[in-house]
Amino acid sequence: MSFQAYLDNIRAKTGKTPEQFKALATKAGVYKLDMKATALVAWLKKEFDLGHGHSMAIWAVFKSKGWVESPKKKAK
Repeated sequence: MSFQAYLDNIRAKTGKTPEQFKALATKAGVYKLDMKATALVAWLKKEFDLGHGHSMAIWAVFKSKGWVESPKKKAK
């Protein structure tokens, strides 16, 4: 399945775009610039019954659009 197919399936199931998920996550208090994938994934699973793969596709959009910060690399 292509990445776009994941996004198309999410939209077909929920009627929502990544932009709408960002707005809803903000309203729900879930969205933060420094949030971790686990927080978004858990919220998407709970509120929209999305599976892990589909939730991670939304996370990938958040990262690609710069809506979340890249994790900071730990010093060794």
